[in-house]
Amino acid sequence: MYFYFPVYCSLRLYLIIQNSILSMIPINSSITLTDAEIELTFSRSQGPGGQNVNKVNSKVTIHWDLKYSTSIAAFIKRRIQSKQNNRINNDGKLVLSSQQHREQHRNREDCFQKLRVIIIDALKQRKTRRISRPTRASKQRRLDNKKKHSHRKSLRQQRFTD
Repeated sequence: MYFYFPVYCSLRLYLIIQNSILSMIPINSSITLTDAEIELTFSRSQGPGGQNVNKVNSKVTIHWDLKYSTSIAAFIKRRIQSKQNNRINNDGKLVLSSQQHREQHRNREDCFQKLRVIIIDALKQRKTRRISRPTRASKQRRLDNKKKHSHRKSLRQQRFTD
């Protein structure tokens, strides 16, 4: 029998299960991702930072294995693949990076926030377009404009009288 209780700390959820800690990343109230699904890599970033920019790996890149993720439903995966296909590599991993801040932890949180936005956007159901017909008044306006335009063109024609 497993006993667990959630512990929240800086936008992360840690589940303590029988003396082992499983780190979770909450997306919304019903979806959480485990750290096992996400691979973080760190590298040197561009931009300001003075001498520090050449020494510290502050750029964060997230590789999320979308194909084998068990945290989200298949229809959400399909929506993410169709909307974010330019960010998915040949291995089926969604790649996000951040180098806006000088600190690594802020870039990490920025990457997680980008991932949350992508998943929440995929959860939204798009409204289907209802086909409508033009109104009688709009048809009449179109015909009136055509008549005016035709009349204007006819006045431009040169008429030769003998």
